[in-house]
Amino acid sequence: MIRTLTSDDAAELTALLVANRELHRPYVPDRREAFFEVESQRERLEAAEHLYGILDEGRLAGVVEISNVARGPFQSATLGYWVDDARRGRGLATRAVAAVVELAFGELGLHRLEAATLVDNVASQRVLEKNGFIRIGLAPRYLHIAGGWRDHLLFQRTREG
Repeated sequence: MIRTLTSDDAAELTALLVANRELHRPYVPDRREAFFEVESQRERLEAAEHLYGILDEGRLAGVVEISNVARGPFQSATLGYWVDDARRGRGLATRAVAAVVELAFGELGLHRLEAATLVDNVASQRVLEKNGFIRIGLAPRYLHIAGGWRDHLLFQRTREG
């Protein structure tokens, strides 16, 4: 369902990002033009610690990432994910998030995962809820997306469920 992405995946990932660029624009932070180039993605993949490909019949169908890992007494991280628009509605994101939750609370030893969705991104909210995340509040002007600071709903899940 998921696997660690490597620099060898740069071309396939770039093609997927380019194919989804306009459809995803209302939901993701503004990106520099270079973000959509193979070399930029190769560098990103070489530097990434917890960036996983979502697979669909062995082909890359999206990305799920654990970022902002905080150790010590917090043991927390941020979860983000996206799926190729042509493959939405098939449960890929739901299964990928389930796999990453298992990894986070198992191998990575985390206690808490947090995720944020745009207020109107009901599909992403359903993915989180299906995976045991609970809504913990509204974050006004949380992230700069599509030219403006946009409100997000915050969700969390702890190891205890």
